[in-house]
Amino acid sequence: MEEQEVVSGENKALRSLNADIKTHVNFINQSKQSARVWWLDYSGHPVSYGDIRTNGLLRMNTFLTATEYEEDGDPKFLNVVIATPVFSLRDCCLMLIRNLVEEEDYGRLDIPESLKTDLRQQPDLLKELGLINRLRMLT
Repeated sequence: MEEQEVVSGENKALRSLNADIKTHVNFINQSKQSARVWWLDYSGHPVSYGDIRTNGLLRMNTFLTATEYEEDGDPKFLNVVIATPVFSLRDCCLMLIRNLVEEEDYGRLDIPESLKTDLRQQPDLLKELGLINRLRMLT
């Protein structure tokens, strides 16, 4: 994906904005699978911070973009709980088929051609970010 797609749109693009006030975030994985942590850099490009195992915690030093403070004046520290992901029925079915059927056999399935095409397309973080940015620009 071209950089323009990720960072398009004045202030609506998903990206890190500044590095003024230090803080930290605790990512707590309470799901039944490992979870990958991503940071969007100042250009909107995703940077992986690795995986958090089930019931694991990743404490990440970061910076506040929207400044929130505790009553005592200290920056507010955040806990982000990662729970079970929510997928559409269509996405659940595609994931199941990908796990059960070899890719070279997709063409033999008795399903619509559009679903066969969707099966061949693997998840793409940059494509998803571009879609989110386009949707944000509509609001």
